Amino acid sequence: MAQRRGGSQNVMERSVEPQTVADIIASGDPFAVLGPHEVTPGTWEIRAIIPDADGITLLDRDGQTVLAPMEKRLPEGLFVGVLSASERPDYRLRVQRQGHVEIQHDPYSFGTFLSHDDLMQIRNPGSDAAYTKLGAHHQDLGGIQGFLFAVWAPNARRVSVVGEFNNWDGRRHPMRRRHEGGVWELFIPDVTAGQRYKFEIIGHQGDLLASKADPIAFAAEQPPATASILRGKPAFDWRDGEWMKSRSRQDLRKAPMSIYECHLGSWARVPEEANRYLTYRELAVRLIPYVKDLGFTHIELLPVTEYPFDGSWGYQPISLYAPTSRFGTPDDFAAFVEAAHAAGIGIILDWVPAHFPNDPHGLSYFDGTHLYEHADPRLGFHQDWGTHIYNYERQEVATFLVANARFWLEHYHLDGLRVDAVASMLYLDYSRKPGEWIPNRYGGNENLGAIDFLRRMNEVAYAAAPGAITIAEESTAWPGVSQPTYTGGLGFGFKWNMGWMHDTLRYISKDPVFRRYHHHDLTFGLLYAFSENFILPLSHDEVVHGKGSLIRKMPGDRWQRFANLRAYFGFMWGHPGKKLLFMGGEFAQEQEWNHDNSLDWHLLSDPDHKGVQTLIRDLNHAYRSIPALHELDCEGRGFEWIVPDDRDNCVIAWLRRGENEDSIAVVVSNFTPVPREEYRIGVPAPGFYREAVNTDASIYGGSNVGNLGGALAKATPSHGFAHSLCLTLPPLATLILTLERA
Repeated sequence: MAQRRGGSQNVMERSVEPQTVADIIASGDPFAVLGPHEVTPGTWEIRAIIPDADGITLLDRDGQTVLAPMEKRLPEGLFVGVLSASERPDYRLRVQRQGHVEIQHDPYSFGTFLSHDDLMQIRNPGSDAAYTKLGAHHQDLGGIQGFLFAVWAPNARRVSVVGEFNNWDGRRHPMRRRHEGGVWELFIPDVTAGQRYKFEIIGHQGDLLASKADPIAFAAEQPPATASILRGKPAFDWRDGEWMKSRSRQDLRKAPMSIYECHLGSWARVPEEANRYLTYRELAVRLIPYVKDLGFTHIELLPVTEYPFDGSWGYQPISLYAPTSRFGTPDDFAAFVEAAHAAGIGIILDWVPAHFPNDPHGLSYFDGTHLYEHADPRLGFHQDWGTHIYNYERQEVATFLVANARFWLEHYHLDGLRVDAVASMLYLDYSRKPGEWIPNRYGGNENLGAIDFLRRMNEVAYAAAPGAITIAEESTAWPGVSQPTYTGGLGFGFKWNMGWMHDTLRYISKDPVFRRYHHHDLTFGLLYAFSENFILPLSHDEVVHGKGSLIRKMPGDRWQRFANLRAYFGFMWGHPGKKLLFMGGEFAQEQEWNHDNSLDWHLLSDPDHKGVQTLIRDLNHAYRSIPALHELDCEGRGFEWIVPDDRDNCVIAWLRRGENEDSIAVVVSNFTPVPREEYRIGVPAPGFYREAVNTDASIYGGSNVGNLGGALAKATPSHGFAHSLCLTLPPLATLILTLERA
């Protein structure tokens, strides 16, 4: 429990000796000089530093009665007043400056707030102390309103709170150092939510650092401004209880999961208003119904943790606890999440614990030392991205990051975290040449601290948010990424299948005449498809930096390009694994993605582009409504080859099964522009196989070649099965057929 006043002194103190204001505030404990001090029995000196004050008067606790004037002892602004009192006085300050009068409480009349246990908990990776104790938190002390500031800066010589409430003057509010944990704290009364602030730090070497944003800030200014913003008590009234309950009962390994990856700043803009962003609340009205109509189950947001540079797309964040102010307030973001839940849509956040930028107002060299990052650049600096790598072996840093994952899941009800750049965390030699990295204590290239951090993060996330998921963007063959930690895995729920993405995009970009030589690009992924819980991504990384849009990767004339893309989407939605598609792909965005501009929504007036969008809607409907396409996405018993090896005709076919033995789907792709008549494939059971999806249908822009709605299996053995279908395979198309037993 915080003390409202600091308690009586056990010994008398000497009257303050003349010294500089700099000496007082640099002491590490300004409370030793400032505030009330009993200098002789019954005599108290009240000391305050307010450099811009013309005069200060001591008033009673109600701010009505004058108790004594204060004398200006030092020209830099040290004022001292003397009171006679039998016990520690309760007083207020009347400050006169430039003709204005302000009555305020003295921050240095309050005692300590954080307990020893609080300070120790910032080293406990299972604790939420990083954001419940550190940062800036509203306090109500018997009617005295204010904020308690606390920051971890163990090597700083001095830390002050600066903000618009003290004219950004570091002399006004120096903090008290709590030596138990390297934490500095100060309660400042009378400051209010919405005001801007930072920490002014004198570093380890005595140098004044650039003012730092609060690492635990819950809100921040819109870039290029860099200040943190005070937030009051959480006031958002969540009404998504039914969603949260139902989510906790769902096993997403067996459920359909189709993810729409979205960059909020460029999904759509308002061109008639200087091309401004849509706000979170506008996006709730426009984006969420759009995604729901197309049948996606989740929206994955490129990072919205506050970041300074638009061109980083959010992947170089500064304030990990603050939703970016580009689109509105934290409450606006919460309203967006709640609107998604009301529509039956989950929200996944791209989360970046792998690195952070070197902006001077951020975590870099935070207290004049390499506090959050490794000092040795062979461990602490990403050469590719020009960013710092977190020191995961420092407990306070690991706790800061684990608590951040928990914060987003608990505080904002997010349904998942997709962890960016996991491979760069796992390997000490990631993108480094010999001599540019340091082996671990066993001589290997594994980052043991990062491994421990990821396991702990996943354990805490799943315990704190039932039904939420974590997803790894991990591009190597690291074993057990999506296996439980108790079996030696990293503990993620899912992993992006980067190999599948690269192999199949390479295949589909080839001219059909050459595809027979690259057939293994289609089949190789099935050798490891069930070694992890995979998500098949067609992500933002594949449509930037000169790679071109998906439709631009397709070979051939215009008709063939669209047919290739439709066939590829059908192949993907029929393939084992959850689905992810970056925005714009659903209507064949022509231009490469540009984060500064809206998607080209006018293309939907073109029937070909509209046809691709219609196909995505129907594929999502089929994926969600056909159990065989999703129930065993992550289990080998749900998949069986039918035609894995027809490279000459560029035909591939397989069987998908659900939990029920009657739940059967057949997927067939023809990746040439030549229709295949009377193409026989084996099937496991008699019955009618309905054509649930034909990507060559005219409604999608195709040539309408097909099987008149389906085909009847006959007792003609083929491909190791007792029954078979005789199909017409449309050109550059995928068929998805489902068994309907008589």
